[in-house]
This record gives sequence, structure tokens and C-alpha cells, in this order.
Amino acid sequence: MSMDSFWKGKKVLVTGHTGFKGSWLSIWLQHLGADVVGYALAPEARPNLFEAASVESGMQSELGDLNDYGRLVRLMKETSPDIVFHLAAQPLVRLSYDQPIATFATNVMGTVHVLEAARQTESIQVVLNITSDKCYDNPGDVIKGFKESDPMGGADPYSASKGCAEIVTSSYLKSYYADNGKSLASARAGNVIGGGDWAKDRIIPDLIRAAQRQEPLYIRYPNAVRPWQHVLDCLHGYLLLVEKLWTNGSEFAGSWNFGPSEQAVVSVSDLVEQGRAGLQKDVRVVYEKSPQLYEAKSLMLNSDKARTQLDWNIKLQVQEAVEWTMEWYNHYFMHDDMRDFTVQQIIRFRDKELSDHVKSTVPIVRRTS
Repeated sequence: MSMDSFWKGKKVLVTGHTGFKGSWLSIWLQHLGADVVGYALAPEARPNLFEAASVESGMQSELGDLNDYGRLVRLMKETSPDIVFHLAAQPLVRLSYDQPIATFATNVMGTVHVLEAARQTESIQVVLNITSDKCYDNPGDVIKGFKESDPMGGADPYSASKGCAEIVTSSYLKSYYADNGKSLASARAGNVIGGGDWAKDRIIPDLIRAAQRQEPLYIRYPNAVRPWQHVLDCLHGYLLLVEKLWTNGSEFAGSWNFGPSEQAVVSVSDLVEQGRAGLQKDVRVVYEKSPQLYEAKSLMLNSDKARTQLDWNIKLQVQEAVEWTMEWYNHYFMHDDMRDFTVQQIIRFRDKELSDHVKSTVPIVRRTS
């Protein structure tokens, strides 16, 4: 079954649809013909992808808090979704130091509310909880990458909250979902980049803001290495996983990593310089050396499980991912129709994915004398 035929007509609830990943996912699902409902807080700042790409125009958008459990239950009962993508979260490490209570309330109890409300909603068949690569107990010296079976942890409040959310998901899977015909999984991705991200304390958004304001860009931890990947690559993994959960739930339930290969792991300073090269605005960069709040220096995922069982692979290597990202912002600066351009990038990505699939299935014909 093709991706288009699977998603056409499916009723899908996306929590966090006003955020960066949620907006990209909502537009992709709309493009595939799904009937999309979103539940999230209003975007915190302007500009934002949700408004820039008119995400709301093709879906039902409901603004609300994850911790309003009664409203979440009513929304699920009223809309009767088939599938739930849970992306709503407090997503920033540094903000979690300032707001630990809100971070744990949203990321842990918010997850409990979503999983419990979905459990009580008869129509829902599949739930995918999107967490983070920072959910792992990270001593900072992992070379081969974290596997799904590695222990959860987290030194900072954000990472700890994501580790807790994973434990909650595992508990619900074993206690409830495995026996009631519903499929549940969690997905962990590396550091994601792409057009339309304006979140605070993220490298590319900080670069874009500095360019817009004609101010210097101050970078902490320039030598930190991260597994950078384009938002469409990890979302592609999420979509593939949900399709498998729908048809073979018990085989694909549990946790999954969606991180790039080691070739995509580059330093913060390298990412910044690649971004500057592709941006049609000049930015002065200052690399700081002063002590900062704790943040893991090394963070990699082992995604062999997704590659072998889902046939998922990165389609945009890091240089191309940065190019696509800068291309998006350059078009935004030119006041183009960003919903249309966002859809065009999705189409280009799918064409690339289909082309790679055809190449991998065409047999090699060898000439014989």
C-alpha cells in the first residue's frame, strides 16, 4: 500500500500542531489526504511556522492545554480520530532550568493525559509518542550511539522529563495497550533542523534571528557535536512506523530511534558556517568560551532497528539538509507563499524517497561474454 492510499481519509489527531515539527507533520498529513485535528497551545512567538505556512487552513485546530484532561477527553470523543501523534511538549533544555515544574507537568503528566484519554477513546487504533534523543541516561562518552534498550535518564529537567515520558509510555503499553487492541510506540530523533523554526536557544533559529536583526550571533559550546537531520527525515520515519503499527501493531510497538548516520554528526560551529554560506543575509558569529549550564557534549543514536525493520534511511545528508533549510528561510525573506513552498519541499522529499526506493529495488544486470 502506498503512503498516499494509507493516509487518505484517515482521521489523525496531532498534539503540538502549532509547533515546528507539528506544523510540518500537519501539512504533510493534509497533503496525503488525511483529516487532521490539532490540539496545542497557541504559538508562543512570532514569526512561527504555524502562521507563516497557514497550517490551520487545511485542518481543525483546537487551542488548549495538555493538562486540561477533561477537554482532551472531550476532543477525542467528539472527533473520533483513528491515529494520534503526540508531539506537544516543552522542548527546550535551557528553559527547563527556569521552569522545571511546568516542564515536568507538560512533558510527563501531559503524556499521561494523552495516553489515558486515547485509551478511553474507542476509535483510536494507534498512538505514537514523540519524545527526544535526550531521554537516555547520558554519561557524555557514548561513541556508538544509544540503543532503544539503553536506560532512561537525564541530568537537566528537560532530559529527565523526556526519560520519564518514555517510562510512562512503556508502562501504558504493558499495562493497557497490549491487551486492548490499540498500538502504542515512542519515537526518538536527533537534533532536527528545517525551515520555519524560530524556537529560542536553537542554532538555526538563532542564526535566522541574528540575520533579521542584523546583530551578532553568540554561540555556546561551538565544539559540541550533534546528529543533525532534516525535519522531513524524522517525520518520514514517524509516518512509516504508524503505518506498521496500524497493520502489525504488536510487532512494532515499543521504542524507536530515528537518528542520522555518523556522517551527519558535525559540530555546532560547522553547522553555523554551513548555514551562513546558504543564507542570503550576512551574520557575524561570536563563539563563546565561558562556562554554561550543563548540557551533554556528545549525543548520538543507534537507528539500526528502524533501518532494518522499517527500511528507513536518511534521505537528506547534513549538507543538503542545511541547504533545504536555508532555502526555506530565503524564500520567507522574499515574502513568498510559504505554505506552497513547504508543500513543494515535501513533494521534492517524497520524489527523492521514491527515486531512492526504485534504485534499491532494480536488479543489477551484468553483461556476460
